[in-house]
Amino acid sequence: MRLKTRFVCRACGYDAAKWFGRCPGCGEWNTMMEQERPKVSTESLALPQSVAALELPPEVRFSSGLAELDRVLGGGIVAGSLLLLGGEPGIGKSTLMLQVANAVAQSQSEPVLYVSGEESVTQVLLRAQRLQAVSPRLLALAETNILHITEQIKACQPRLVVMDSIQTMFDPSFDSPPGGITQIRQTALQLQRLAKEQGLAIVLVGHITKSGDIAGPKVIEHQTDVVLYFTGESFYTHRVLRSTKNRFGASNEVGVFEMTAQGLKEVSNPSGMFLTARPQGVAGTVAVAILGGSRVLLAEVQALTMFSHLAAPRRLATGLDQRRLVVMAAVLEKRAGIRLSDQDIYLKVAGGMRLDEPAADLGMAVAVASSVRGTPVDCRLAVAGEVGLAGELRPVGRAKERTREAARQGFTRMILPKGFDCRTNGLEVITAKTVKEAIDIALSQD
Repeated sequence: MRLKTRFVCRACGYDAAKWFGRCPGCGEWNTMMEQERPKVSTESLALPQSVAALELPPEVRFSSGLAELDRVLGGGIVAGSLLLLGGEPGIGKSTLMLQVANAVAQSQSEPVLYVSGEESVTQVLLRAQRLQAVSPRLLALAETNILHITEQIKACQPRLVVMDSIQTMFDPSFDSPPGGITQIRQTALQLQRLAKEQGLAIVLVGHITKSGDIAGPKVIEHQTDVVLYFTGESFYTHRVLRSTKNRFGASNEVGVFEMTAQGLKEVSNPSGMFLTARPQGVAGTVAVAILGGSRVLLAEVQALTMFSHLAAPRRLATGLDQRRLVVMAAVLEKRAGIRLSDQDIYLKVAGGMRLDEPAADLGMAVAVASSVRGTPVDCRLAVAGEVGLAGELRPVGRAKERTREAARQGFTRMILPKGFDCRTNGLEVITAKTVKEAIDIALSQD
């Protein structure tokens, strides 16, 4: 016999067939609440269709008004999609979405609805005036009740809806506070269904911490079509928009913006920005070519080593995985003969950029070796390569694009793993088989 009710934890969303005093999912007490199970209707079941017989609507995508955002999305916003924009509070998510909403309202015949659960309509207007985002077709709504919001969406039939933020929205039929996992899941589910039925695009704005463990974007990522993360440091003016999930294009695409008094501006040359004020003739710094989705970026890796008075020397990294630094230090000592067991190592990516690609391994190795030996790397030399535990250099993808970008930024030489045959005007490509060989080439004074 099928049970008619279920018990759901209002803190973590754990679903159980019986009541528990303490939730088995999160360990909280007295959070299990009884709910009716949804009734399954067979009257409107979807029927299978031949993919070959399906036809796309005349306009599937539309531009967001920002080329960097369109690049990350794979060519623009897809109608009928549900997007998630996550980031730390104050990073500029609301600014970005208000600029996008205004640009879409100016370029499309349908209105755009900006729903704010954190600000009043007057506060939204003040920010819109500062950003010069006051299109007549841009509508503002200060509301947190999802039922009222869906009624207004159906009434005005917008092209794009921005929900800022999803943590403030609630469904009164559920006895849990806004921001809880149950409310976030249910409101996101209703908006997902509405986007598919009405053929409009909805953007959910969500706040997360640096660890990304707040019960917001993480619990609804599987419900959305696109997941974007907006990152940056408050001490820097640039912001990085990165896609981690995209059903309509490539994931891991990167867009770069600069925060100004008039809002966010697109950065057409991110490599030049990250290499600004790069020191010359100083040991421990090297330029590395990395992939940011379909684009190549050049960043500066800096290393500082000094004699350690501790039994276990420090290994600290900013902008890079600290575990990779520990592994790289072991490889350099074992395979390249560089003594690091009595050295503190501090590693940093200049400009606040974060490097996750394996091709940054060679940049880490060369920077550390340069600092230990006190020999500066030629400022016109760039590197890229993955370092294996045996000390070998392993291939990296899209070598030709890396060399082209390095040449465009004024570099004259580049070290790559052996096996590549890349020829770029004005750039000398040097291949190396091992990390020791690459370090000797990078630190040679020829």
